[in-house]
Amino acid sequence: MSKIRVTVWNEYRHEMTQQAVRDAYPIGIHGAIREGLLEESDFEVRCAWLDQDEEHGLSEAVLAETDVLFWWGHMAHGEVKDEIVDRVQKRIQEGMGLVVLHSGHFSKIFRRMLGTTCSLKWREVGEKERIWNIEPAHPIAVGLPDHFELPHTEMYGERFDIPTPKDTVFITWYEGGEVFRSGVTFERGYGRIFYFAPGHETFPIYYDQNIRKVLRNAARWAAPRFMQEITCPNVPALEEIKTVMN
Repeated sequence: MSKIRVTVWNEYRHEMTQQAVRDAYPIGIHGAIREGLLEESDFEVRCAWLDQDEEHGLSEAVLAETDVLFWWGHMAHGEVKDEIVDRVQKRIQEGMGLVVLHSGHFSKIFRRMLGTTCSLKWREVGEKERIWNIEPAHPIAVGLPDHFELPHTEMYGERFDIPTPKDTVFITWYEGGEVFRSGVTFERGYGRIFYFAPGHETFPIYYDQNIRKVLRNAARWAAPRFMQEITCPNVPALEEIKTVMN
């Protein structure tokens, strides 16, 4: 069986400028996500980042060899070139999967694919997060407990300005009282999209084994079922048309 080809894209700015982030993710956020995916053998994982090259590491060739793109961004959403967003959007519509993480909710690509502001409430005090698995039969939730906790996280609260999801897989409760649709799916064209909220840069959330299982499940779920360029063809009739207008 061929492996699922994953590209983990990370801004990689916080790690370069903030010691607290380097302490939490000494191999980078992308490195921790890659490490978690590779705990099982059905993935082939490369990493890319904002300043890797003029194309942010997302050349046509890289995307052609990507089944699922993971996206983590925060402080430099506006620096992602629109032509790269166009390129990623086209690839998703053709069937590539997209997994958007944490503050990637404000990324150009996520807002482009959803067509809304993707705004939310937030608070950063390091409170507890309890993630409820409300669709345990969903492929992204399989093998996970009915709930699990992160001891310290950033709060993301409703209202989350997104379209009605295809599936709401996880709902989070925070110690401060808010709730949030923390794991939701969408389909655009032939591609599948999963947004997963946990993953703040100063908390080592991507080392948590339940989080890593969610991400592996998400990569499998989002992998292409079908790849095809979307066109708008003019086609001949399949049968004789006898009612042609003069």
